[in-house]
Amino acid sequence: MSAHNKAGAAEPASVPKVLGRASGGERSLRSLVFLGVLWLCLAVGMVFLVTLVVTTLMDGLSRMDSRLFTRYPASNPERAGARPAIIGSIWVIGATAVLAIPLGVAAAVFLEEFADPRKKINQIIEVNVQNLAAIPSIVYGLLTLSLLGLIGLGNKNLVIVGATALALLILPVIIISTREALRGVPGEIRQGSLALGATPLQTVWRQTLPSAIPGIATGAILALSRALGEAAPLLLLGGLVFLSFDPNGLLSGYTTMPIQIFNWVGRPQAGFHTLAAAASILLLGMLLVMNSIAILIRNKYQQRW
Repeated sequence: MSAHNKAGAAEPASVPKVLGRASGGERSLRSLVFLGVLWLCLAVGMVFLVTLVVTTLMDGLSRMDSRLFTRYPASNPERAGARPAIIGSIWVIGATAVLAIPLGVAAAVFLEEFADPRKKINQIIEVNVQNLAAIPSIVYGLLTLSLLGLIGLGNKNLVIVGATALALLILPVIIISTREALRGVPGEIRQGSLALGATPLQTVWRQTLPSAIPGIATGAILALSRALGEAAPLLLLGGLVFLSFDPNGLLSGYTTMPIQIFNWVGRPQAGFHTLAAAASILLLGMLLVMNSIAILIRNKYQQRW
């Protein structure tokens, strides 16, 4: 055999090694310590959460009766209830959904399906949407307060005003979750629709959006559940802490469950603290129902591509 053949048969010295697990891998001391710290943090958080929920249940179950749902706030905790706060929360969250969901879905469809990502303006919008999702809720109350000053509206304690602040709060979340749902729809569906002669708008309306509805609905419900538990922007906008009538429209005065709980917790009487615990149980139940609906929608209608 010639020297040339021997050199060709020899294995090259620069053959890359097959990538594998790092030295020590998951059994290394650093990995085990890091995993232990993660489990410890999870355990501490769960202990505090369970303690808080159990304590609230023990304190508030005695007032989970018809008085909580049918009576108005009063100076005597035995005669007080959360009826205006319950109705006000329904009005505010309903108006928030009407304002935020169509606008958020439309903005997400435009950014994901029609906007040119190479244009500077679209890049700026995307960055701002990402940043707005992490801004504290009180900032949206200040923003709404500024808007009211610009249009000269003096009465801030209106259902529509509170709904506007909460709609601004959850709008970035709806946009982000809707875009993620749209990205989950395979491109072949769009290409097949366009190949059959449909316009881009018809493709979005008849193919892409219906396929993304489970993700859109889940994100919207989770965003609304966050809005349901907010009190800071509504207090800044003049949400009433004592209301003796039922909110009955978009231009009506209002209070919500978090505002009512905030008011009762600040009272010195122990009876109001019990009322606050009962209202907290009711609010927690409403949040759990909304989150459960989101999970059911996702599990029932989610498609595997």
